Amino acid sequence: MTVLQPGMLSLLQDSGRRGQHRLGLTTGGPLDSEAFHYCNRLLQNPAGSTAIEVSVGGLQILASTETSICVTGADMPLTINGENRPLWEVHPVSGGDIVRLGFARAGCRAYLGVAQGFDIAPCFGSTATVVRERIGGLRGEGLQAGDVLPCARVTGRKRLFLAARDRPRYQHTLTVRVIPGYQQQHFSRLAQRRFFGGTFRVSERSDRMGYRLEGPRVECDIEGILSEGICHGAIQVPPDGQPIVLLNDRQTIGGYPKIGTALSLDTARLSQLAPGSSVHFAAVTPRTAQRALALAQRFSLQRTLQERRP
Repeated sequence: MTVLQPGMLSLLQDSGRRGQHRLGLTTGGPLDSEAFHYCNRLLQNPAGSTAIEVSVGGLQILASTETSICVTGADMPLTINGENRPLWEVHPVSGGDIVRLGFARAGCRAYLGVAQGFDIAPCFGSTATVVRERIGGLRGEGLQAGDVLPCARVTGRKRLFLAARDRPRYQHTLTVRVIPGYQQQHFSRLAQRRFFGGTFRVSERSDRMGYRLEGPRVECDIEGILSEGICHGAIQVPPDGQPIVLLNDRQTIGGYPKIGTALSLDTARLSQLAPGSSVHFAAVTPRTAQRALALAQRFSLQRTLQERRP
């Protein structure tokens, strides 16, 4: 497929780069792992096959072979040769077809996949694009007009779709579950009440490294610590008291105190919030977090994909 217009920001992503933190390389991968997972599952691809993460919208591509595509995630109007097509459903395309994604009406990020995934050479074991490190994808950067994305010729893919009742609903407010960390003791009771009881808004400076939030000042009795490893979802509180929820393209080490770690289920939904959206935090125990993850995996397996008959 050939990129005609890359949109605001379109990145090739697989499930992420694992085991490379010792080299200073971050994980990358899809911000909304749920939508990414369903994109490949609907296409009957191997888990983690390379797809395009489209932020905000505006992507246009030209198909040069017969295959099938699927778009999941944010509500971006999808057209093939000018005809509207539903999201969360597999659609056949042929050579010469033009696929367009409009701008998001709900959510921020969508995933466009093809049958068998895009055939991209891995870098350090992954095709995930991390622009800050300039690795992954085609050249370690966002897609550009004229880029050619190799993919196999595939025919006869089932027209699978996910029923509307089973699709995630992207809102403008979100409660993020947080497992408090060992540095919580450095935040006073008042600071913790401000954090867990306050309303924060998504800053326009949010990106794939982390979602910056604006709201009540959360003060800590230490301004910095010796740099240590940072996990996905860690919530750093810099000296200005405004929390940052670290995401896929985060740095591998950092020296700001962390009040806790956001549940991965909720960071996926967080990444779909547009600037100005509201965020609340709720403390949970590790046991509660494990149960939530187990239930989400169980419900995901129980959801039946349906087939659209000709």
